[in-house]
Amino acid sequence: MEMVKLTIDGIQVEVPKGTTVLEAARSANIQIPTLCYLKGINEIGACRMCLVEVKGARNLQASCVYPVADGMEVRTNTKKVREARKVNLELILSNHDRKCLTCVRNENCELQALSKQLGVDDIRYDGERIDYAVDELSPSIVRDPNKCILCRRCVAACRNVQGIGAIGATERGFRTTIEPVFGKSLSEVNCVNCGQCIEACPVGALREKDDTERVWDAINNPDLHVIAQTAPAVRVALGEEFGMPIGTRVTGKMVAALRRLGFDRVFDTDFAADLTIMEEGTELLNRLKNNGKLPLITSCSPGWIKYCEHNYPEFLDNLSTCKSPHQMMGAVVKSYYAEKHSIDPAKIFVVSIMPCTAKKFEARRPELSSTGYPDVDAVLTTRELAKMIKQAGIDFVKLEDEEFDPTLGDSTGAGVIFGATGGVMEAALRTVYELVTGKSIENLEINAVRGLDGVKEVEVPLGDITIKAAVAHGTANARALLEKVKSGEKEYHFIEVMGCPGGCVTGGGQPIVPAQVQMEIDVGKVRAAAIYDEDRSLPIRKSHENPSVKKVYEEYLGEPNSQKAHELLHTHYTPRRKF
Repeated sequence: MEMVKLTIDGIQVEVPKGTTVLEAARSANIQIPTLCYLKGINEIGACRMCLVEVKGARNLQASCVYPVADGMEVRTNTKKVREARKVNLELILSNHDRKCLTCVRNENCELQALSKQLGVDDIRYDGERIDYAVDELSPSIVRDPNKCILCRRCVAACRNVQGIGAIGATERGFRTTIEPVFGKSLSEVNCVNCGQCIEACPVGALREKDDTERVWDAINNPDLHVIAQTAPAVRVALGEEFGMPIGTRVTGKMVAALRRLGFDRVFDTDFAADLTIMEEGTELLNRLKNNGKLPLITSCSPGWIKYCEHNYPEFLDNLSTCKSPHQMMGAVVKSYYAEKHSIDPAKIFVVSIMPCTAKKFEARRPELSSTGYPDVDAVLTTRELAKMIKQAGIDFVKLEDEEFDPTLGDSTGAGVIFGATGGVMEAALRTVYELVTGKSIENLEINAVRGLDGVKEVEVPLGDITIKAAVAHGTANARALLEKVKSGEKEYHFIEVMGCPGGCVTGGGQPIVPAQVQMEIDVGKVRAAAIYDEDRSLPIRKSHENPSVKKVYEEYLGEPNSQKAHELLHTHYTPRRKF
């Protein structure tokens, strides 16, 4: 590898050729401010916050796109640089909606942090403003153009990472806006509600649809029996909202906090993940035995399902008919649990705590109401749960650990790894292998499906056949995989797709990590490691060994893929218009 030597603020630095000045500076622990920059996603030099002086260059240079050269001399903190950055920042602020105290991103806003860092105490260029309508029609995402700073990070996440392009820049100059095509709402285009745009946004221009007041109203309604269920990825991210290190496992504290908020029962979506494995694993075996439609493609990710409905309707028959775990849980709560406890399902209010904004859209699907009532009544993101805990004045960090309520709160390690890309595949293979061979799987940890490669492949011998499986995360990777299947280049029996890059651990409803921190820490990798630690800490790590799952089948469902199970736990999909 060819190396380049340069000097940054008097410090000798040696980096590989092709490195940007920004990256070279960070390797020397020199911090250059950024705003539009998002590592590996948006590197366009648009905001001009990362300007530096390069000896011999006529003008200041944007360090995020300026490549190093041998013998280069760079200054990052001259008066000229500081003044240019401050002027650029004030120009961005000049037509920004500066209602910071009422903004969802208050105290976690990169624009706000930069203003403090650069000492902005007045806006010298208070410019003309356009009052844009706020797009609140989507069930998942609210778009507020008045707070947009045109950094285009959301555009890059949607187009480059997810391969969707639901939003983009329209108009020119001062009237430039970031919006869907033809001025439509996000609810009218091919947005899959994944929320990766929210995670990318440095300000409050994009946020989730807030359902906290609906949930407070339900909790305070004495006629309702309110149940919370929590997804696996929430427990490895919620602590970040209370100052705990990224990837801290807070399962027990989370349960304790939910009880203090007033929920009547706290169940674990991991139980329903185990249930999903029983249903989906049986579905796979049935398709293999009966020459059914292959490959079987997982259906746990609602963003991916909507993406498939828009872009690949020819694969809808390949999708597993299983509902996603939290919808399964809602159906079981409003049938089995309701009957066991003699509660009218009309008076049960199920709240899903999810790392995902697309779950809000999913919960509104009319087909997901197998008991005659919506399986799930409200969905809160990890961020929304943190908001409620703070509103209630609960000292989260000091809470003593508590356990989930029994039966529907009992789960295995296989259920918890659903939170990471490859987790559904790994959990399914643990069970399917033992159901087919009658032998214990030698190694529970199937490393071939772990990690952050865009597409991963594995082959697992099952008796007379070898299962060929693939895992994709992020819809752009899913597109690439499906195109190879369509062309005949690849053949699989089983495919797992998660709509968000990295899986649920980096879902659109998780705590937002500033871009500067993301340059130092691989957030998805750290949270996934915590997921796998939780798996290893549990006494049972295979879904088919969950005694509570066995109990529900014995007492109510009969067996996996039974008529009763199909009525409650399975669904269908709908082709949608492609833009």
